[in-house]
Amino acid sequence: MADTLTIRPDAETSHALDILTHDGTSRSAAIRQAIIEAGMRVERAAAMKRAILRTELGEPDGVDVAQLIAAERTNGR
Repeated sequence: MADTLTIRPDAETSHALDILTHDGTSRSAAIRQAIIEAGMRVERAAAMKRAILRTELGEPDGVDVAQLIAAERTNGR
């Protein structure tokens, strides 16, 4: 049997729940779906972060972007 989950929604959460149940979806189904989708977003974000951290940066091109920006600011005055 599934565990029971109790929430105490604030005004913002109640409004969001009203939107999610406007089409007749039950509160329980809407909350379950929202939790599943939130978990999937967190998993995707973590996977993208891992992929980015594994990406090879390649060889430095010798361009110092900070130095270029500083020079542009100095010459622009």
